[in-house]
Amino acid sequence: MDMLKQTDPDVYRIIQEEIKRQQNNIELVASENYCSKAVLEAQGSVMTNKYAEGYPDKRWYAGCGNVDDVEKLAIERALDIFGAEHANVQPHSGSSANMAVFFAALSPGHKILSMDLSHGGHLTHGFEKNFSGQFYQKITYGVKQDTGRIDYDEVRELAKKSSPDLIIAGASAYPRELDFAKFKEIADEVGALLLADIAHIAGLIVAGVHPDPVPHADFVTTSTHKTLRGPRAGLILCKSKYASKIDQLVFPGIQGGPLMHIIAAKAVAFKEAKTEDFKDYQRQILKNAKTLSNALKDKGYTLVSGGTDNHLFLVDLSNKNVKGIEAQKILEKAGISLNRNMIPFDGASAFNPSGIRIGTPSVTTRGMKESEMIKIADWIDLAINTPDDQNLALIKGRVTELCADFPLYKDY
Repeated sequence: MDMLKQTDPDVYRIIQEEIKRQQNNIELVASENYCSKAVLEAQGSVMTNKYAEGYPDKRWYAGCGNVDDVEKLAIERALDIFGAEHANVQPHSGSSANMAVFFAALSPGHKILSMDLSHGGHLTHGFEKNFSGQFYQKITYGVKQDTGRIDYDEVRELAKKSSPDLIIAGASAYPRELDFAKFKEIADEVGALLLADIAHIAGLIVAGVHPDPVPHADFVTTSTHKTLRGPRAGLILCKSKYASKIDQLVFPGIQGGPLMHIIAAKAVAFKEAKTEDFKDYQRQILKNAKTLSNALKDKGYTLVSGGTDNHLFLVDLSNKNVKGIEAQKILEKAGISLNRNMIPFDGASAFNPSGIRIGTPSVTTRGMKESEMIKIADWIDLAINTPDDQNLALIKGRVTELCADFPLYKDY
């Protein structure tokens, strides 16, 4: 980064500070991860200079031979790791991928049946201030209060009663497996299309440690970071009969020129996801999530649904006399990053909810395993119970020492 340092020392300094923050903090935000140096290099490549409106071999500009090759490679690799019939690798994010599917599958005023945001759903699944809530009628399903798990009988009854045009199976804060076959069965019963939003669990699915939606869903969307550990972007998979409509809705429907440097980075990430090391990594994510959640449970913390089957879990802090935002701030001072989160049937506000969300993709990328999860649970508990500055500084020192044993981007 010598040229950046010379040209813009302010931006250079901020980036250096972010490198230090990432190196010296324990990252437990469930939607974050650390991509490889190869992915970083592809993102920072000269591919960013090429404007390539259209699709491979059907561009609007000359000089697209190389970007055609890299997009074809990204498509080929996406189809390979997911076993899908069609892939569009141009969406800029998981949210824009969802938008393209909605516009392709629905008309304004159509009904969608999706998970309630306060129970673990996502903004693009019908939140009133999001495009999905403004263009479409939303009906929501949730989890059972006594189990914290999706009640598929309730989903079926809601579907029969409301006759939705699209059912969404997906979440941003649900710690259990999703039964995509059951969702498909319900969708078929009421004549609805099925969208599986796997933004959080895509890596687990590729590794075969979570049920696969591709054989069941009409559309599958995902972001390409999170457990997939690629660049910050999106992806759409679908049945071949929807391919043309999806492609038209991405371009020219909602996007202009694709981000070719990001598509190149997606191709790299998809290749990495094919390896046995990646599969081992996903299995370790699950082990770490179970170990960390169980360690906190043993310390008296209440877990939504009692635990986890995937990369994240929710902690209900109601019995700890602390709200989610306060816990988030306390732990950040101790060098531990996570996010406040609503819990099902939360009586508190979304801004200051009763829970926190914890995920293990990032710490697992660093190489941490079960023994480190036990230490992290101890520090979380110590920080929340004794949040004075001296204690938090002591924990921060221990966090920094642990992180030094698991370095990131060493030559950066």
